[in-house]
Amino acid sequence: MIYMPILMLMAVVFLAPVSVEAQTSRGSVALKGAVSETVALSVLPDFTHPNIDVNVMSSGSTVRVTLSSNDGKAPVIRVPLLVRSNSSFKISAAVDSTTAELSQISVADVSATGSLVSPAAISELKISPQLDSLLSGPRVSLGGTLDSPNNALKVTLVIRMKPQPAHGWLVHLTFVGTAAPLIQ
Repeated sequence: MIYMPILMLMAVVFLAPVSVEAQTSRGSVALKGAVSETVALSVLPDFTHPNIDVNVMSSGSTVRVTLSSNDGKAPVIRVPLLVRSNSSFKISAAVDSTTAELSQISVADVSATGSLVSPAAISELKISPQLDSLLSGPRVSLGGTLDSPNNALKVTLVIRMKPQPAHGWLVHLTFVGTAAPLIQ
């Protein structure tokens, strides 16, 4: 037990000069850092639709949803898109199909997935009928990671398709998020 005070005294003797040296140095220390503006898009993992084959591919700020069916009826599809961002954002959409035509895309619902979603993300969200600027708004996430369950904005998109008079159809929907600079 006598060794503990000796070890503490040795630590003070060896560390004190380093501390004084740093405090009396003529130079200065500057710490610089950067935060990358990020927009991450995904779709709820349980996204399915009756009578429609659904394939979702997510990669960072892009989500590609492929829908197909042998049913010739005009479908109404609800896509639960999740948006996470640490800066202002814009989401655009593109539709690619030779067997169906987009007749409508709209936002049915917007909600926070938890306590780390900025209240302004909902109140200041701008919705447009234009595919090149479907959604835009301020920062969504107040903290967490790209996989946190409580920091995303859930946007339910309603998509109405009009299939060609054939018996089957195939549609590719692509959503892309773009970040605005943090400092302007």
